[in-house]
Amino acid sequence: MSSVNEIIDRLKSQLEKNLGHTTTEFQRIRAGKASPDMLDSVMVEYYGAATPISQVANVNTPDARTIMIQAWDKSLIRPIETAIINSNLGFAPQNDGESIRINIPPVTEERRKELAKRAKVESENSKVGIRNYRKEANEKIRKLKADGVSEDAMVEGEDRVQKLVDSFIKKTEDLLTDKEKEIMTV
Repeated sequence: MSSVNEIIDRLKSQLEKNLGHTTTEFQRIRAGKASPDMLDSVMVEYYGAATPISQVANVNTPDARTIMIQAWDKSLIRPIETAIINSNLGFAPQNDGESIRINIPPVTEERRKELAKRAKVESENSKVGIRNYRKEANEKIRKLKADGVSEDAMVEGEDRVQKLVDSFIKKTEDLLTDKEKEIMTV
């Protein structure tokens, strides 16, 4: 049977994954600054398998408004271009036969506000996940009473759970603050 420490360790692992997921989702919210991460979700048909662009091409940003993609196999230029168009990311790739260039347009004030709202939604989703993990961990700790764990140990375990949860909620709020700053910076 699991102990309070095992429950806390599992909770910490779940919370770290949650925070990692939130960070990834924030990276997908583009704020007008070019980043290779923007294409992470784009998959290219390569030898019959859906493959991430980063595994079939070099993706870099020569400046703050441009993404350059150089396929390792020139026959992939067209499929990469098609995959970017079909990904509904709102990009208009320019194919010169050797590489693909994507110009990132400046973001309007209205669009910045929409992106900030989207970041808040992601943050809230993260916090809901954190609270669900807290509830699950506390229920497991309460079930330990049947195994002879003392009331004091259970209360101390729940306190440790709450402190851990509070720290991860703070980290999520800090991520949101940084993302909002990035989005609203012209």
